[in-house]
Amino acid sequence: MSMMNQVMTKSGDLENTRTQHVNYVQQGIGAPVILTHGLAASLHDWDDLLPALAAGGYTGYALDLFGHGESYKPVDHRKYTFDAVFEHFSAWINSLPIKEPMVLVGHSLGGGVVLQYALRYPERVRALVLVNPFYDIHQLPPILRLAFRRKLINTTLIEHTPYRLFRFFVDMTNVNFNIGQRATHTLPEHIRYQTALDYTRAASGIYNIPRSLPDLTSSLPHINQPTLLLWGSRDQTLAPESFPNIEKLLPNVRTSHTFPICGHVPHQCHPENFNPLVMKFLSEL
Repeated sequence: MSMMNQVMTKSGDLENTRTQHVNYVQQGIGAPVILTHGLAASLHDWDDLLPALAAGGYTGYALDLFGHGESYKPVDHRKYTFDAVFEHFSAWINSLPIKEPMVLVGHSLGGGVVLQYALRYPERVRALVLVNPFYDIHQLPPILRLAFRRKLINTTLIEHTPYRLFRFFVDMTNVNFNIGQRATHTLPEHIRYQTALDYTRAASGIYNIPRSLPDLTSSLPHINQPTLLLWGSRDQTLAPESFPNIEKLLPNVRTSHTFPICGHVPHQCHPENFNPLVMKFLSEL
């Protein structure tokens, strides 16, 4: 198997200490593209995009964020903040053998992370791909906004929630009753399985992260990198109307696209349509 088609699973320890462990995968040879997932997800969000990047002549890197997947999960829930996620992400990038500006791809919380990175280190960012980006807590429905504003201390219930209950939640939120006369799902079986598994693998403290998300709205006009903006119009997690708003605030959105039957994860809902849009954007940079 050629190097272009191989996925190299790697893990490392940041700042020479086991306390900052990071798990990531790398695939392909070429210009660097960094893939960043959302809350309670994992690097497996990008299982469909990584091979497309490698085949297109890019090096794709996807990590498990702080508190997610197989990366570092501190026991102390006070350590789960947006700043901690960002510092973990930034230190990981610094550990990679990348010298040229990168394309940053971010979904949901990952969108907020890459936007913050572009603000702090603009010289290191070649372009942005934003997928249902989370940049302001007011994007959340009122009930979730209220829940996330309160610091989560007792997580016993979350920690003991079995896979089958997470799977039930994932299945019910992805039922589509508008296709024909019978119910179907907007996400395929293997994606729903992985999504529920990622919920069980994530540390319960991650649900404290959204409350510390900085409001990036006023800073968005300062991000000048070429940007591709993609979103699912049936998003039940973040307000769909917030995505046209960010398109108005970012000064260099080259292309935007809406997936009308997809929800919060269009990159997993319809990768056969999503991936060509990303590859076309990259080829035009």
